[in-house]
Amino acid sequence: MSDYDFDLFVIGGGSGGVRAGRMAAALGKRVAVAEERYMGGTCVNVGCVPKKLFSYAAHYAEEFEDAAGFGWNVGPRTFDWATLVANKNKEIERLNGIYQRLLDNAGATVFHGHASLVDAHTVEVGDTQYSAERILVATGGWPFVPEFPGSEHAISSNEVFFLERLPERVLVVGGGYIAVEFAGIFNGLGCATTQAYRGPLFLRGFDDDARAFLADEMRKKGVDLRFDCDVASIEQRGDAFHVTFRSGATLDCDLVMYATGRKPLVDGLGLEALGIETNWAGAIVVDDNYRTNLDSVYAIGDVTDRVNLTPVALAEGMALVWHLYRDHERPVDYDYIPSAVFSQPNLATVGYTESEAREHFGELVIYRSSFTPLKHTLSGNDEKTLMKLVVDKASDRVVGAHMVGPDAGETIQGLAIAMKAGATKALFDSTIGIHPTSAEEWVTMREPVR
Repeated sequence: MSDYDFDLFVIGGGSGGVRAGRMAAALGKRVAVAEERYMGGTCVNVGCVPKKLFSYAAHYAEEFEDAAGFGWNVGPRTFDWATLVANKNKEIERLNGIYQRLLDNAGATVFHGHASLVDAHTVEVGDTQYSAERILVATGGWPFVPEFPGSEHAISSNEVFFLERLPERVLVVGGGYIAVEFAGIFNGLGCATTQAYRGPLFLRGFDDDARAFLADEMRKKGVDLRFDCDVASIEQRGDAFHVTFRSGATLDCDLVMYATGRKPLVDGLGLEALGIETNWAGAIVVDDNYRTNLDSVYAIGDVTDRVNLTPVALAEGMALVWHLYRDHERPVDYDYIPSAVFSQPNLATVGYTESEAREHFGELVIYRSSFTPLKHTLSGNDEKTLMKLVVDKASDRVVGAHMVGPDAGETIQGLAIAMKAGATKALFDSTIGIHPTSAEEWVTMREPVR
């Protein structure tokens, strides 16, 4: 046994940190995990899980309307925000307990408090210092709200899950997936919703066809999308806010939510004093095995600002444990990682966008289908679904798949497996579809659009 208090000290009790700590402890290593806020990190508490629960809630308004076309007479209905928040809180508390028990059952020591690095092998929690052979930083990210006149009146995604009341008029600022998702959530729950983004089209980095298609669908649902639009100031007027845009236009609303990005959560960790390298965005720089420039310190997940997805942090935690304690390499494959935006309707993607594929592969064949799902032939809902395949012409390999439509993430997950295996368009064509489903469109697109 070494002279250190712990073999591995993990700073951060989110998905990646808990996975690494739990697996290392299960291998007999002496592990400590320090978390100063809530077990499970952003995803469980103020991210993926509560956000999708809110997204489900927002969908019900349309479901009630759609039911009429199928013979259901739905009577008067009301929505109670307090009930949704209370039930969400119960579920999150349950998940917090699960994360705590996973560590306890594995034999890890859990500290509830702020942890910082003192030197290459020492971590301080509160007033107590602990030595560790290796230290893992997995502190995740934190919402960023730029400073401007009245910026103190804006909330972020951290606070939105705990609002005491549902506002009647909402401005969501930002063009990333969090902004898009909450614009849909607020709109679905009955709020007059405006989304402002300073660029020409939201969801930069996603496929252009999917981005434009989703914008059209959101506008049809009533979201006031304002592109090339930036906030200049926010002024509080009584219980409401008066927003002035740089164009001179104004908007009165009851809530301003900023979702303009997240930054690696490194404040107060002591990185600078130890000379641990960070990049221009404040992210910790690591090598292929997640080691920093200080040999005993490692980092995984959003704090490294590479692929900021919960399943990626989990995979990185596993890969690190295998590298350190199993004498076996199981590196994370960052190609063809699927992702979903829980917008209304959902957007999901795996592989290359069309523009990325043109740069990487050269000549492509593009297949695209837009249609009305069977359900809406009776519901009267004019929502459309988009499916798109990007094919490398030289190899016939499907290198990109993009969908906008109900449960898009559920469909794309299966395609991700096929694409990781190198599936060709010919294999897609030879696969029998499930009829009648929207998903069968993936294997029936025969005529390229370009």
